Amino acid sequence: MTSAAMRSDEGVGGALGKTGFAWAIFEWARNPYYILIVIYVFAPYFARDIIGADLLASGELAGLDAETAKQTANARGQAAIASVTKWAGLVAALTAPFLGAALDRGGRRKPIVAIMLGTIAVMSWLLWYAIPGDEGLPTELVMVILVVAYVSYTYSEVTHNSMLTAAGTPDRVPMISGLGLALGNLAAVLMFMALVGFFVLPSMIGWPFSEPQFGVDLDKFEHMRIAGPLCAVWLAVFSIPFFTHAKDPGTKGASWIKAIREGTGAVFSTLREASRYRQLMKYLVARMFYADGMAALLTLGAVYVSLFLEWGFLEMTCYALFGSLWAFAGGIFGGWLDTKVGVKAALFIEVFGMVVAFALQLSLTKDVMLFGLVSNFQVWDGLVFQTASDLTYLALVTVVAVTATASISSSRAMLVELAPPGRSGEFFGLYAIAGTITVWMGPLLVELFTTGFNSQRIGMASVAILFAIGATLLAFVKVEKPE
Repeated sequence: MTSAAMRSDEGVGGALGKTGFAWAIFEWARNPYYILIVIYVFAPYFARDIIGADLLASGELAGLDAETAKQTANARGQAAIASVTKWAGLVAALTAPFLGAALDRGGRRKPIVAIMLGTIAVMSWLLWYAIPGDEGLPTELVMVILVVAYVSYTYSEVTHNSMLTAAGTPDRVPMISGLGLALGNLAAVLMFMALVGFFVLPSMIGWPFSEPQFGVDLDKFEHMRIAGPLCAVWLAVFSIPFFTHAKDPGTKGASWIKAIREGTGAVFSTLREASRYRQLMKYLVARMFYADGMAALLTLGAVYVSLFLEWGFLEMTCYALFGSLWAFAGGIFGGWLDTKVGVKAALFIEVFGMVVAFALQLSLTKDVMLFGLVSNFQVWDGLVFQTASDLTYLALVTVVAVTATASISSSRAMLVELAPPGRSGEFFGLYAIAGTITVWMGPLLVELFTTGFNSQRIGMASVAILFAIGATLLAFVKVEKPE
């Protein structure tokens, strides 16, 4: 083991200290890309209005009835998004641990972060040119852009996470981690408010402006495509405090070639010597399952609600805004809960809360609530969320958003608790692989159960299997700091 790998990288101060806040504000700058592009805005647009619409326009489905053709087009769009996630996850899973190990032994980490953020910003800007038909970029190129941005996002996450121990004192790390997630979701809230206030509401009711601002044409999907350039500019501007004030635990002038060589050997050595870090390895396997369940719940939950409650674009945008706002609270809650009950107990509370809220969400349809025990009814005659099912689902979003975000914060804090001193980057690389190598499990379960039982509700309920496995394995993890 080199001296660089064994050096202490503990920081000073707390979440509102200069280095702690600089680390956290990074997620204010970067995380809106994932929330807007990967989950709520661009991915559904790409699947429905590019893949699906282009397929319908091609005449390939002309022999099918209208409803079957629509279902086929939607399925093809979802498959395209799944393919993007699959390839990006595969690349990240095979490379992120080696990057993390090299970070523990290499030079300054901020230049690596700058390269990754620059790549995300460029790819994000290019999404403006993702237009249905022949006018925009080829569909295959858009998919490549999404893959490159996704992999760069993962690399930036590994590098940024490896700097967490240098952001503040060990007892303040949970709050710093939670603050970062909170700020990331708060930034997304502001962006959703801008999309609704500047473009969607003016086109629907002529308020707060008489027409969409900046010449945005909703018929050309510009209100959704603009999410790409918006995230690119936001990222470039608000990442500056991170580069100017965050503490970089890397060794100035260290050889990256040597770091990569030694880091590669260290990854294989770590895997061979897994018995030395049994608690950490058990935790990573547990996280692999409950994180996959959470990922499926968050990404496919939007599809579920749009089908079962038939929410339109304005409702889905408000849903995303509302969820992101509560996710902001979840980041703060996760850091607070870690300090009160410990990271392991916090994770149990967060996963249990998420599953209970999820089960209640599955009990809602457009016609009934609580699995048919109560009939749905109209509450008011407003623009959005008119029925009791709508409002109940929205209320449950608060629990899911808070517990999901808090679990991410607690998961990172637990990795810091279990990782050997001076090797956080290496184990955050393994942390990344645990979160990406089985990313297909959730969607596969949903597909198998939906097809087997011919029920979308049962298909979504299958995600609970992953939560159960993850929670069971987590119960056997002992929180202890290895030497």
